[in-house]
Amino acid sequence: MKAATSARDIAARVIARVIKEEAFAAAVLEAELARAAQLEPRDRALATELVYGSLRVLPWLKGEIARFATRGIDKLDERVQAHMLVAAYQLFFMRVPAFAAVSQAVEAVRGERGEKMAGFANAVLRKVATRAAGAAAPADKVRVEALVGSTPAWLRSRLEVALGADGALAMMEMGVEAPAVTMRVEHAEERDLWLARLREATPDAVFEAGRLSPLAITARGAGRPQSLPGWNEGAWTVQEEGSQLAALAVGALPGEQILDACAGRGNKTGMLARAVREAGAVDACDTSPSKLERLAHELARLGLAVRAKHAVDWTVGSGDVTGEYDRVLVDAPCTGVGTLRHRPEIALRLEEQDVAEKAAAQLAIASRTADRIRPGGSLVYVVCSVLREEGEGVVEALLAARSDLAPAAFEAPEVTGLFGAVTSFRLLPHVHGTDGYFVARFVRSAAGRTS
Repeated sequence: MKAATSARDIAARVIARVIKEEAFAAAVLEAELARAAQLEPRDRALATELVYGSLRVLPWLKGEIARFATRGIDKLDERVQAHMLVAAYQLFFMRVPAFAAVSQAVEAVRGERGEKMAGFANAVLRKVATRAAGAAAPADKVRVEALVGSTPAWLRSRLEVALGADGALAMMEMGVEAPAVTMRVEHAEERDLWLARLREATPDAVFEAGRLSPLAITARGAGRPQSLPGWNEGAWTVQEEGSQLAALAVGALPGEQILDACAGRGNKTGMLARAVREAGAVDACDTSPSKLERLAHELARLGLAVRAKHAVDWTVGSGDVTGEYDRVLVDAPCTGVGTLRHRPEIALRLEEQDVAEKAAAQLAIASRTADRIRPGGSLVYVVCSVLREEGEGVVEALLAARSDLAPAAFEAPEVTGLFGAVTSFRLLPHVHGTDGYFVARFVRSAAGRTS
């Protein structure tokens, strides 16, 4: 089996699981690549592009295939769908010769689902190949058409409200190429050292210092991160750069007591624990006890720890969290619209009503966790979404509900250096090279809550 075919088959397996099981593409792809240890870095990159690219324009690809398959392909076996979608993506956007893209797909379908289905795939894909070859528009224009056409109309409209027409288009265009892997070194003064070590160990890969976080290193073509120097020593972990900046925005200082109200996998928790040092403490909360256990395990690898773990659903109560904290981080569950670069399946699953439901939950979480802030302490609210409903809308509702909270300018130099004296900011893929985030800061008045 050729390496390129192996990459293609991996992509088809991932896409089939995303379609059938509503799995997360990133997690399935990581597992598939881990099993394919023999795959060369360039073929790992090919598999990655095929997965992210095909999923990001999947509705458009289905429309093109449906021109020649009058009943569409939704009722076909998921593996057949996946092979046909990958072939169509190769034909339109990678300019792979028709004989290669079509024959590889047909052979894969034949081997998995038999001669009859292979004949169907062959007949349809040859017509798709002819259409792709005869496309009058330049490839870049077709790509934009596909990206915009694959974004639900309601989501396009809300992106335009939040970012303007040009900004919305620019963000929608950031959806085909998978983002680089971003690592977080544990000590900023060691970043140059690790850049040198990583480059020496993997000369064919590209390692660069991050643009926004002094802890960030981006990697392309480096293979499985856990196989790189420094992982076993706990010198670094994997964390998206925008996520790093959001944690830095908390402004945690040595000796402080911090509440990470929605800790998830604990990337931001680890940064907070490192910042407060042994004199301070971080309490981590999440609705999932298993996530909290994984969080503790990962922090231990980095030589860190949280003081306490609390399984809490802040939308219904505060559980056993009773203390007061200098700072609270609310990295609230959200639509994830800002993560389309590496979670393209979001655009396929998200419904318009989800936005209002998420915003209501975000408001409840932020308001309830604010009770845990000591007078004069601060709250940083983060969502990996750029939608106004989950950003300014929640801020306005929170201020209306809590007279003891006031917007406050960020103190962290990493934020002020980028945005100046602001009380909220957005990170945007097409501007900052990160996922999309909205981040806001509040201070609780010394008088405490009065409403």
